[in-house]
Amino acid sequence: MAVAKRKLSNPLALAVLVHVAEQPRHPYEIAQVLRERGKDGSIKINYGSLYTVVQSLERHGFIEAAGTERDGRRPERTVYGITASGRVEMRDWLSELLGTPAKEYPRFEAGLSLMGILSPDEVGSLLAQRLARLDATLAEGRAAMAVYGTLLPRIFLVESEYSLAMTEAEAAWVRGLLADLADGSLSGAAEWRSFHETGQAPAAWADLPERVQRLREQQLKEE
Repeated sequence: MAVAKRKLSNPLALAVLVHVAEQPRHPYEIAQVLRERGKDGSIKINYGSLYTVVQSLERHGFIEAAGTERDGRRPERTVYGITASGRVEMRDWLSELLGTPAKEYPRFEAGLSLMGILSPDEVGSLLAQRLARLDATLAEGRAAMAVYGTLLPRIFLVESEYSLAMTEAEAAWVRGLLADLADGSLSGAAEWRSFHETGQAPAAWADLPERVQRLREQQLKEE
């Protein structure tokens, strides 16, 4: 299922829609609520661009001015509420995020796909460094969950649970890859090491592109 092309794709725009759907808010209050609820741990939020996002949502008809508020001597602030089309957009966007897997191109995956240009020993050292950092992150995350789990209903912690589970899975995978690299059971590791020792591509890899292409063609025929 294809991912929809949206007028706005910044997740901060969705966060704004959700929080003005709860109740009309002005941008400064939206920023406060996002911080208080720790949404910056799950969504990349640039608070400096929040007003620009609000203006874009208003321009596309997803939110509208619902009044003004004044706090003491501060200038009046425009309060925004969600429109009918904004509510449709919010529900559709959330349905897509929750129900439709999408290829997201993580930075780590990109690094893994290109790591062969480094030597096995260097890659092993870098992965060990990554694993140490992952383990430290896990320790911090588990400690935080132990505390917040006694204070908050689970519904407010599911994104943190997911993040912790993904980090645990990554750490386990990296640990396994390091073990395979260390004991020589990683397929292709001997040729990889030979390439870095001699500067010559292994003969066994010479026809790999053709073999992969033939496999793809066969898979297409079978579909």
